[in-house]
Amino acid sequence: MSEQFCRLMDKVYMLAMWVAGAALLMMTVVIPIGIFSRYVLNRGESWPEPVAIICMVTFTFIGAAVGYRAGSHIAVNMLTDRLPAALQKVAARLVDLLMLLITGIMFWYSAWLCADLWEQPVAEFPLLTSGETYLPLPVGSAVLILFVIERLLYGSQENRPVVLIGNHG
Repeated sequence: MSEQFCRLMDKVYMLAMWVAGAALLMMTVVIPIGIFSRYVLNRGESWPEPVAIICMVTFTFIGAAVGYRAGSHIAVNMLTDRLPAALQKVAARLVDLLMLLITGIMFWYSAWLCADLWEQPVAEFPLLTSGETYLPLPVGSAVLILFVIERLLYGSQENRPVVLIGNHG
């Protein structure tokens, strides 16, 4: 069961990495288009800024889950590095439990935000609602919850082959 779950999380990880990467790529393409339109064509378009913001939110929340599973997130270890090995394990477990709690709260409130704004249209995109633009928040939170549960059940996954793709050091 554990290997099946971890393989499923490998697939979720790769999908999340591709989504975050595509959002980052799209953001880096859209922003120069807006700048070119404004300063060269002397005509400010209304769509590049909201598209870039949606891409940034997607990259941030989906990418945070990817970074957590890969162990590349920011961590301050000054205190825990000075603890005995047994207390380091307890502190790591406590951090994961707190991460689960905070991510659960983030999921709950972001899901309610999407539901509350689901019918509110976005001026620049008449076919898109505000609730749909905030979907990366609960989706990223849900993916992060899965990765936290995986870490709690099976330990760190930083050394799985799929996570090490592209790491040459």
